[in-house]
Amino acid sequence: MKNIVLKALVVLSFVSCKSEVNSSKVGTPGKEKDSAITALQAEIKAETLRSWNDYRTYAWGHDVLLPLSKKSFDWYEHSLGISPIDAYSTLKVMGLDKEAKEIEDYALAMDFDKDQYVQVFEVNIRILGGLLSMYHYTRNEAILEKARDFGDRILPAFDSPTGIPFHSVNLRTGKTGGNHGEGKGDVVNVAQAATYLFEFGILSYYTKDPKYYQAAKGATKAVFERKSEIGLPGENINVVTGEWEGTQWHHLQAGVDAYYEYMYKSYMIFPDPEIKEIWDYSLDKINTYLLDEYKGRTFYTIVDMHTGENLKRSVSLYDAFWPAIQAVSGDVEAAEKSEATWDWLWDKYEMLPTRYHYGKDTVEYANFEINPEIIESAYYLHEITGKDEYMDMLQKYWRDIKKHCKGEVAFHSINDVRTKEPKDYLATYFFAETMKYFYIGFSQGDFVFEDHVFNTEAHTFKKSDFDAEQAPERLGYQVK
Repeated sequence: MKNIVLKALVVLSFVSCKSEVNSSKVGTPGKEKDSAITALQAEIKAETLRSWNDYRTYAWGHDVLLPLSKKSFDWYEHSLGISPIDAYSTLKVMGLDKEAKEIEDYALAMDFDKDQYVQVFEVNIRILGGLLSMYHYTRNEAILEKARDFGDRILPAFDSPTGIPFHSVNLRTGKTGGNHGEGKGDVVNVAQAATYLFEFGILSYYTKDPKYYQAAKGATKAVFERKSEIGLPGENINVVTGEWEGTQWHHLQAGVDAYYEYMYKSYMIFPDPEIKEIWDYSLDKINTYLLDEYKGRTFYTIVDMHTGENLKRSVSLYDAFWPAIQAVSGDVEAAEKSEATWDWLWDKYEMLPTRYHYGKDTVEYANFEINPEIIESAYYLHEITGKDEYMDMLQKYWRDIKKHCKGEVAFHSINDVRTKEPKDYLATYFFAETMKYFYIGFSQGDFVFEDHVFNTEAHTFKKSDFDAEQAPERLGYQVK
């Protein structure tokens, strides 16, 4: 892993001070904090608390707040409390300890012995990730036991001929199936297949039981080993046969994204040399085949997994996570070019459409659910480079979200970025990710970026929690 701190210091020495708010002071010991940024951080905290209280008023005990109708929505027949568990680490980072303690008590009282099917990918990043972060903050063994119990309930999904998990699993019986138990659930996308290294690795580390990490690693290797003749995976894979099904496309959009994200992020805390080899190989293929310099801008496109042919010049707002991973893994120059393109697209609509065809300059999917990825990447780049332009981006994104999404009750999504028609939905990642990245982005060094690592839902962990010398035994991997 590259020495990120050294790189940041080198870059900082060449940075000029031209922001409307002097962000060159950020993270510099002994320097006076900028009052404008301090005020922004206070505003983020206040808006988070206001929105959280609205959730408690209209949706407590349910998965999602519907802010316009002042109602709630559950992903499944029986609520899993996804919003509270997802929100926990953000409230903790903000020092909202009373609200965080209420969630701890709520999680401890939650009985996961429910006769219902859950999507393995979604509950892993939200519920298991949230519970593990909760244990990271509290060291409450009862919470760790709750996390272990939940991990054991989704682990049967990995009992497939390939080791790739089925789409959904019944929390009580361990039976597998499709969404809500319908169908076989034997075809999953790449992200659903192999986004488990991080949470399962942490669960193995804390419990000293390698079975979780080994299951996750097996799934990642199963996808990687089925790469095409040019070295790319596809988009959808059959967990029984191991065959690629459907489009034969490859890209960085939702359905693939976190597969790559977790290769590197898990390696940051658990330096498994096999995973690093997979990451290095995969990164080379992404840069060879997906990178598309088009009309002076940097995109990562959709290609044929077998030939590398550019099939569709289209991106989704989920892809905006990629500059963060590029930057933290050491390729800052590429990250800056990519983030500049996302910022250009943001300026067209004062938000991002879910999918945009840059070859035709048209919106394909027009909704925006206050997604965090572009904010996350601006935060990473500001911390790593110290450049004022990324602080400017963070301020702009917050202004635009307030302008278009703030409501009487919390914040709401947008149904069409062109008309700004509101949508009655507040995604759980608004609490877990979006508001967290704004808050720590304006922290001026109080939250130390270099000390932390985040799961794909921005659940927070200190790197120092994990001893690289103990990790091989606890997770069951070999160091060469």
